[in-house]
Amino acid sequence: MDGVLVIDKPTGPTSFDVVRQVRSLLKLKKVGHTGTLDPMATGVLPLCLGEATKVAGFITEGDKAYDATVRLGSETDTQDAEGQVTATAPVPALTPALLEAALARFRGSFDQVPPMYSAVKVAGKRLYELARAGEEVERAARHVTVYELVLRDFSADRIHLSVRCSKGFFVRTLAFDLGRALGCGAHLEALRRTASGPFVLARALPLADVAAQAKEGTLASRLVSLGDALVDMPEVRVGAEDARRVSHGVPVEVPASSRPGRVRVTGPDGTLLAVAEGAGGRLRYLRVLV
Repeated sequence: MDGVLVIDKPTGPTSFDVVRQVRSLLKLKKVGHTGTLDPMATGVLPLCLGEATKVAGFITEGDKAYDATVRLGSETDTQDAEGQVTATAPVPALTPALLEAALARFRGSFDQVPPMYSAVKVAGKRLYELARAGEEVERAARHVTVYELVLRDFSADRIHLSVRCSKGFFVRTLAFDLGRALGCGAHLEALRRTASGPFVLARALPLADVAAQAKEGTLASRLVSLGDALVDMPEVRVGAEDARRVSHGVPVEVPASSRPGRVRVTGPDGTLLAVAEGAGGRLRYLRVLV
């Protein structure tokens, strides 16, 4: 069974828990996720099955989209609802104008410091491992982009947002920084990922339904093919002779117009053969799949 299975992750399990459950249910050796979701978060979690694990690293590079609820008036050590409250402050009277002015600074490209409770590595260790040991270390800011940040609704102490952002963006940190901008502190109360690259919530299968569909033999119809999983990547289609060369890792020449950086190389029938990038008029393979 090869392809990408898009799971609608429930709140509670970690991304690794979901991988273990699916691996056990489907009796597969090769299962991997394409980017973690925090235990409290729900929504789109693409899992690579079988041969799709070979392209998992390329799938993680897509943009992400979320629906988020931010709780104002208190900060936590994890920047979300699972942490311990570290500070509280009165929430100002909220108005659309006040909130839009605060949100404006978080649209576009800027540097963001990752939270201590995250899977980012510093000196070979995950930040959350250091945080749990009571350590706080300096973290290098990372350049991120928020393509869309929409105020959906708000109440006296809660804000509901939709976010579309680049890989590596922390919505928890957005909540924290937004609270600081409003002068009252804040943390992320709820998060639902609605898209990850080309994978959207409408195509996601609830984790609880995986076993039933596997038993009924209908699960294969839910898989996204390797080619479709990389549909955001420009395509270079080669003929039968060049397809044989690609399968043996032999460089093939490509037209100048077909070298826009990283590409997916497909055969005459559209089958994904490799991921490559143009180099001197030829394809330099990053991953050959056949």
